[in-house]
Amino acid sequence: MLSEFLLAEMTRLGAQDALPLHRQLYEALRRALLDGKLGPGERLPSSRDLAQDLNLSRNTVVAAINQLGVEGYLESRVGSGTFVNDNVPRVNAATRSRSLGAPVAAPGRLSTRGQALATTFCATQLEVQPFTPGIPDFSAFPLTLWQRLQNKHWRMTYPDMLDYNDSGGYAPLRRAIADYLRVFRSVQLEADQVIVTTGTQQSLELCARLLADHGDSVWLEDPAYWGAAKAFMASGLALHPVPVDDQGIRPTAADDAHPPRLIYLTPSHQYPTGAVMSLARRHQLLATARAHSAWVLEDDYDSEYRFSGPPISSLEGLDADGRVLYMGTFSKVLYPGIKLGYLIVPKPLVADFKQAHYDLNRPGQMPLQAALAEFIEMGHFSSALRRARQSYAERRAALLEALRPVLGEDTFISGAEQGLHLCLRLPQGVDDQALARRIAQHGLTVRALSAYCLARQDLRGLVIGYGYAPLAAIQRNGPKLAAAVRALGMG
Repeated sequence: MLSEFLLAEMTRLGAQDALPLHRQLYEALRRALLDGKLGPGERLPSSRDLAQDLNLSRNTVVAAINQLGVEGYLESRVGSGTFVNDNVPRVNAATRSRSLGAPVAAPGRLSTRGQALATTFCATQLEVQPFTPGIPDFSAFPLTLWQRLQNKHWRMTYPDMLDYNDSGGYAPLRRAIADYLRVFRSVQLEADQVIVTTGTQQSLELCARLLADHGDSVWLEDPAYWGAAKAFMASGLALHPVPVDDQGIRPTAADDAHPPRLIYLTPSHQYPTGAVMSLARRHQLLATARAHSAWVLEDDYDSEYRFSGPPISSLEGLDADGRVLYMGTFSKVLYPGIKLGYLIVPKPLVADFKQAHYDLNRPGQMPLQAALAEFIEMGHFSSALRRARQSYAERRAALLEALRPVLGEDTFISGAEQGLHLCLRLPQGVDDQALARRIAQHGLTVRALSAYCLARQDLRGLVIGYGYAPLAAIQRNGPKLAAAVRALGMG
């Protein structure tokens, strides 16, 4: 009987979702229609009869019936009553089971690519704790000054500053970036070649979409920066890992069997090993790219922090063919959430990249870019960088001192000359992922070097950040790291 079905459904809905009465009746009637309790063309009981059978007010019943009529489930015929619309669809048994609370199979699943993106190199597994790699300390950022600059530019903002931007970014900011890169990174560029992005990930996605087709091969360093691997996976490219040694990426004749369309590198401070690409290897890599007609993507993610020896010039500065695209970010110097970076593209690509950037990403944030441009022009960026470099140098020294007792023939440190992390290299027989989990029990987060590897099985170590940890925390927790390593019988 219809009334019994409606009462049972309303009782379930009221207990489960605490819906108001008119909504409970609407859902119960809708279920009766979809489940075939009321067939096409069948007449509904009158609102007065339903109200009496269900012990509801007539207004409640009328409200539910009217809503079903508006949605096309019911139709009223003057002088005849209310009828089920002939076009009401029927649901299958699985949907009916789900409506009654029974477990059913998921209606679908992620694509193969989606599953890989959701389960590979998951950054959320890295809780931000002392020694988390890749995280800067933004507690010293001059927040009051920054707020004043932002407020100033919000007050001065013209309507066009609130619109999307198709020029590649705020012109004074692009000029400031160009001036900085020419002087400090030996990048050959004009301001028009600068495209302001939301960071390295967006820069990589732009390059992948505009310079490669689905299924094309991209060479990555092995071990690799997880963010680059995921960006290329999301773009449908085939990842081809190329091993890294102490001079950087080392392609061989076997790799040539997988001709690249893109070659992604972190040559000034390889992530995560810290290797610096030698001059000879740089020339070799550029020659390889030329032979394959490949584009080179140079990620200079932490070039601002060089602690020993002269700064390493960019790979782009050696490029005579116009095939290197250079990218960087402000997140490591200012604060991660600023979400501003830059991509330097060869002159022949500028117009196409700006057009695609506009079409795909609808870039904006012009008041924020204006504030950053003034921040740089007034010398605040240089001051912030100088203070950060001094602070990180102290933290780096403290971490090196804490780890010194465990160093030996097979346990050594790489990558400590630059950046915000170092790599404690361990013998091949060590389970570095188990060691990282053991260290996590002390409330510290490091990452196993093997977790960054794409194909190779011969690397073991710990990637240890010192950017986020205050000096006192490093001095306090550094010995805990050393003790965990020493427990393995090393040092």
